[in-house]
Amino acid sequence: MRKLVLIVVKLVVSVALLYFVFSRMNFASTVGRLNRIDLGWLAASTGIALLQAGLSAIRWQWVALACGAALAPAQALRFTLIGYFLTQLLPSTVGGDAARIWLFAQTGAGWLKATYSVLLDRFIGVLALTALVAAGLYWSLGLIKNPAGQITLVVIGIGGLSAGATFLTLGHWRVLDRWRLTQRLAEMAALARQILISRNTGPQIVILSLLIQAMTALIAWCLARAVAAQFEFMHAFLLVLPVMLIATIPVSIAGWGVRESALVLAFSYAGLTEIDGLIVSVLLGGVMLAVGAVGGIAWLTSSEGLGNLAAWKSEQLPP
Repeated sequence: MRKLVLIVVKLVVSVALLYFVFSRMNFASTVGRLNRIDLGWLAASTGIALLQAGLSAIRWQWVALACGAALAPAQALRFTLIGYFLTQLLPSTVGGDAARIWLFAQTGAGWLKATYSVLLDRFIGVLALTALVAAGLYWSLGLIKNPAGQITLVVIGIGGLSAGATFLTLGHWRVLDRWRLTQRLAEMAALARQILISRNTGPQIVILSLLIQAMTALIAWCLARAVAAQFEFMHAFLLVLPVMLIATIPVSIAGWGVRESALVLAFSYAGLTEIDGLIVSVLLGGVMLAVGAVGGIAWLTSSEGLGNLAAWKSEQLPP
């Protein structure tokens, strides 16, 4: 019952936010511009998104190895794409990360190592996104003059980095060893710190993570070119990345509604055309759906296909 309530709440949030933002725009003008989209730029953005998924799979493979579990490159890519698909299909019941945990655990990695690898991969990705947002604060605060927007940027940038740094110190908190759940948390924190400061893999994982997040800005810039939006790459870097960080908050269906309303607001604060922000955001969501569709094909044609979905959903993840 609780899962059903969460689904309904997230659906209501997405629909309400999308209705709010679309109601402020000229619908006919928006559709007209989408009808004149440059398919070359659209294809380029989709190709970059697929490459981004491939690089994400490589990072997860490295993180999994640091967790003591070998993950073959083909498996990492397939599981990553399946995770993309299920994030769009089942965003509030199972989700892409839970899918990756389940799929990886079934290969013999075990629940604990599979869980650690996926959660740490997610943490490192969000930390890299937060770091880029914080690094761009000097320029983004100059671009966005609205005080509320500036405060939001500082909170998600500096606040996010502070939260990440605090998590990395949990491995030294002996008090957390008293309870099993907090002990697991401390173990993950210690492992995350070890991964990031490792001389062998740390620099590669950090650079790759920053590149993966920067590619999101590149995808948004390509989509802006596709609809002739007045939107430079620096705008994409300074506006889209903070919005993507905000969209990671699990209050809607796959970020829909939150992403659109936040990017429209960011465009408004930066003195850019709001309808451009809406179109770029919708197209960005569409590209994610396209990559998810590739994951769906990988799911349906794999041994982990729909025949195992019921078993996966009923499986209990370890604490």
